[in-house]
Amino acid sequence: MSPLFKKEDEAPKSDWFLPEDARKSLTEIFAKFQRPVTVEVFLQAGVNEAYNEFVDKFVRDLARLSPKIEASFHTLDEPKAKERGVDRSPTLLVAPDRYAIRFSGAPAGEEGRTFMTALVLAAAGVSGLSDLSKETLAKLDGKRRVRVFVTPTCPYCPGQGIAAIKCAMERPDLVSAEIVEIDEHPDLAQKYNVGSVPQTQFSEDYAALGLMPEERFVLELVTLEDSSGLLQAVKAAEVQTAPSEVDLVIVGGGPAGLSAAIYAARSGLSAVVLEGGILGGQVSLTPVVENYPGFASVPGKKLMEIMAAHARGYVHILEGAQVESVAETGERFELSTLKGGFSARALLLATGAVYRKLGAPGEDRYQGFGVSFCSSCDGYLYRGKKAVVVGGGNTALTDALHLKHLGVEVTLIHRRATFRAEKHLQDSVAREGITLRMDSEITEIRGDGKKVTAVMVRDNAAGTTSELATDAVFVAVGHEPSNALAKTLGLTLDTAGFVAVDRGMRTSKPRIYAAGDLTGGSMQIVTAVSEGSLAALSAFEDLSKPYWKEQA
Repeated sequence: MSPLFKKEDEAPKSDWFLPEDARKSLTEIFAKFQRPVTVEVFLQAGVNEAYNEFVDKFVRDLARLSPKIEASFHTLDEPKAKERGVDRSPTLLVAPDRYAIRFSGAPAGEEGRTFMTALVLAAAGVSGLSDLSKETLAKLDGKRRVRVFVTPTCPYCPGQGIAAIKCAMERPDLVSAEIVEIDEHPDLAQKYNVGSVPQTQFSEDYAALGLMPEERFVLELVTLEDSSGLLQAVKAAEVQTAPSEVDLVIVGGGPAGLSAAIYAARSGLSAVVLEGGILGGQVSLTPVVENYPGFASVPGKKLMEIMAAHARGYVHILEGAQVESVAETGERFELSTLKGGFSARALLLATGAVYRKLGAPGEDRYQGFGVSFCSSCDGYLYRGKKAVVVGGGNTALTDALHLKHLGVEVTLIHRRATFRAEKHLQDSVAREGITLRMDSEITEIRGDGKKVTAVMVRDNAAGTTSELATDAVFVAVGHEPSNALAKTLGLTLDTAGFVAVDRGMRTSKPRIYAAGDLTGGSMQIVTAVSEGSLAALSAFEDLSKPYWKEQA
């Protein structure tokens, strides 16, 4: 047996693997555990050695922090591995005598949060699913082996993994959940043709891409079909709780929405933030932010976690609360979501923007199978392979640098002769020796029916078109406003679809405000923060002294 895989009583009594601040936080969490949680670890020398070492040290530290974590360590040739059906290293099983929850791969990076959530829920003995999700899952009448494919840097992956774990805890008789780290288990990723994460394999024949609201995740697990069209029917059957009444509803949990929440609460307004996806918006997908004052260099996800923690000190923030409808009734706005109804005196839209597509043939067909809009999510998939990044702004150059540092062979394609990105980023791209195809455009994305294999590139100056072999296409050509709610409310938009606002972020209708990328402009984090705070202050001023009534 390798010296790495020591028996429990051989764990060192010093030289912690986890840093002191992490140990302190975890000790406080474990002190609240209502029951012990068993973690079984399976390791095999010669396979994923670096990840094995991480898991070995990580879990031993957890067990040393609290007697409520009961850890045991095994190799793949032991009877216990056969008993549990484990044949991969590293593998971690959480409370295996009660639930079918496993991590195939080290829970490092973003998936550390998924693993800790599994421990907390197992200790409490509850799934944490909403009542609607429980009601839906109760209708399941067949077994499901759910696999969620993840990477350590994907900010969307934990939400999808946690949903799978909750379902496995709610229906341990029928549902098993496996979190698969693709870099450690590439054969599984290849078997299921994983080209983007998170990818959820609900069965051998049915898979879904991306992060879903919990209710949709449960529906697709039960029905094994795309449930986007069923959500309204499910919602109609839901027994709604009484709407939460606040002064200000903020739709969107990016920099603008979170800043607005802080300023609204400090002004004395009651507020709630409704985020349909993950907190942080586009910033959470930015590998490194280098132009936010006070932070010389900080991962986008980390920056948004800091902002979110600050905002939570003032207001309630609901993730996965996609707004389904909004209507103005007299002096209030009524909003409906799958997580309940909300009523407010004023409304702030900070819904941001979505990635703009190239519009090239093959883009839609291979989205998720080589075509990506998130280098943080999918970059790991292409280490040691070829990728092209399309665009000339800050995002495109940041993506190219991120991929280069991951070990991807990058070609940067831009339709103009010069970049519009910051000079600092242009200098970094030149220093890294990234291949450039300037004044060029992708006219077609080609593949073999399963994944991307090449792109057709037109040289605008020469007037010629050539084929460039590649394994992936990362698109970063700008954004389009997420303006569906703005259109529903009849707000004035500019020619590009962005919401028109005045200097106080007031829209064309009283008591409705907009901030952040939804309003266009420079689309910088600092700008979004400024606009969010201005919008909240305007809401406070207007609700205190309704200017529209004076004008009537």
